[in-house]
This record gives sequence, C-alpha cells and structure tokens, in this order.
Amino acid sequence: MDALNYIFVTNPLSKGVWSGLDQVAKSVILTQLSQGLKPKVTQVKSMATQMSSVSPLWKLAGKNLYIVRLAGISGAGAVVLGAYGAHRDWETQNGLKEAEQARKTFDTANRYHFLHTIALLSIPIVRRPALTASLFLAGMSLFCGTLYYRSLTGNQRFKHLAPIGGSCLILGWLSIMF
Repeated sequence: MDALNYIFVTNPLSKGVWSGLDQVAKSVILTQLSQGLKPKVTQVKSMATQMSSVSPLWKLAGKNLYIVRLAGISGAGAVVLGAYGAHRDWETQNGLKEAEQARKTFDTANRYHFLHTIALLSIPIVRRPALTASLFLAGMSLFCGTLYYRSLTGNQRFKHLAPIGGSCLILGWLSIMF
C-alpha cells in the first residue's frame, strides 16, 4: 500500500500532477463563482496534502533497503528477458508445436518473475524480511530460472528444480503471515 501511495502520490511526478489538478480545480471553482454557480469541486488540495504525507518506500525500507535494490535489479532483468522473449524467433526450435510450448513456458517464467519482483518491494515491511526475501529469491531463481532455461534451450535437465522453486515461492508468501 505504501509503495502504491509513493507511486501515485508522493513522488515528484505525482506531486506535479496533483498540483496541476489543484490549479484546474481552482480555475473551475473561479469560473463557476463568476457565473453565479455553486462550486462542485472541493477539497482537492486538502486531499493532495493528506495523501502526500505518506513516507517514501526507501524510508520505510530502513536497513532492508538492499531488498528494494534487489527488486530493482530483478525488475530490470524481467523487462530485458521479456523483451528478448517477445522478439525471439521461436520457430527455429524443432517444430511449431515445440516452439509454441517453449514460448508459453517462457511467458510463464516471465510472468512469475515480474509478479514476485513486485512482491519484493513490499518485503521490507514484513516481520522477517530476510527470510521472506530469501525464499522469494530462491523461488524465483529455481522456478523462473528453470523455466527460462528449458524454454530457451529445449533441455529438460533441470526440470526437477522447478517444483522446489515453486515451493519456495509458496513458503515465501506464507512467511509473510508469521
């Protein structure tokens, strides 16, 4: 929730948007008053002020800022791999059916990679951030890494690691509760 507040309210770009909305609201109110109408837009500035009092993510992270940085690296990697997968010629693999399956496997890996990267951003606020981050990173490496490898090479050698990675991801989510 705090990360979303930072993204939509307290970062410099969002503050500019809220300031612009404040100016628009003031001009609408002035226009309505000059026409003898009762203003309908109220409290825009107080809402923006109230919402901008949220602490930025890096302040909430405190000593666990390294987890936020790892999420940044992981997110960049997910974007790079997603772009590579989107532009790769999948038909160069054995056959059309195998190429389609490889692309689906790659897309699954990339989707889980992105989702758990976003989840990494919230880890500094959990009770045991080191445990949860370790489980998520191990799960992402084993699950997503295995699926990436299998889809890109066609080699099934490490397929037994994917369920272990999936279990780590599940345990990571459960560790948030404790």
